[in-house]
Amino acid sequence: MTKAMTQTFPLAINFHTEGGLATYIRAVNTLPTLSAEEEQELALSYREKGDLDAARQLVLSQLRTVVRVARGFGGYGLPQADLIQEGNIGLMKAVKNFDPMRRVRLVSFAMHWIRAEIYDFVLKNWRIVKVATTKAQRKLFFNLRKSRSHLGWMSQNEVEDLADNLDVSEKQVLEMESRLSGSDVPFDASDSGDDEDFFVAPAGYLQDMRYNPETLVSQSDQESERSEQIADALATLDDRSRDIIQRRWLDDENKPTLHELAEEYNISAERIRQIEKKALAVMKNSLAA
Repeated sequence: MTKAMTQTFPLAINFHTEGGLATYIRAVNTLPTLSAEEEQELALSYREKGDLDAARQLVLSQLRTVVRVARGFGGYGLPQADLIQEGNIGLMKAVKNFDPMRRVRLVSFAMHWIRAEIYDFVLKNWRIVKVATTKAQRKLFFNLRKSRSHLGWMSQNEVEDLADNLDVSEKQVLEMESRLSGSDVPFDASDSGDDEDFFVAPAGYLQDMRYNPETLVSQSDQESERSEQIADALATLDDRSRDIIQRRWLDDENKPTLHELAEEYNISAERIRQIEKKALAVMKNSLAA
């Protein structure tokens, strides 16, 4: 039975092929489950011999569990296919760490790994701005989502009860509730011409410093200082080196090639390159002094 399972169902599934997610779920539900004895035999084979085919069969036997768990996270507005894929990663990690000698069924052991992987995915992708980073905030995030699905805004008693149950302060509960009630705001203004949709985006509150007199004067002083430093560095070169650097690096137009300068000075292009390299090194030391 397990041999047939590995031959007829590939572990890597492309959700974007014809039929997509629905086809995948139907296929998962047709996969046979393993008995406790089969499961232990395969787990021992993988753990002691590194049998990857045994690990594959263990994973396939619990794919339906991942689908069931992923459905519980459908209220976050994230693609179901992505949730399942993340859960499958958690399942594979569970199989890798599963110890059959503990006499625990894989489905019980894997549940933590599947949920943990989906939790991380939800927290990273639910909003652009992260709403939960610490362990306490992660607890609050998922517990508040469950509570608000049927309670709406929480009363003071509900806030106190949740704070006691999760061992956090009431202030933390209220702060997380505020984060959940908000939404991502685009930094730039909307392109919509509808007055009803208009709002002042965060970018509208920032001062435009491009034409600030202090900024302009500072930029002008810096440019003047850089020009003086470059002029002083050029003065340390001999006439030929200065001419090569000026024409190759500082002139805006009609920059000559190495071969053109070589023909002009009646030397090889390689010699021009050496002169240029040495001159740049001298200027660099002069500017650093």
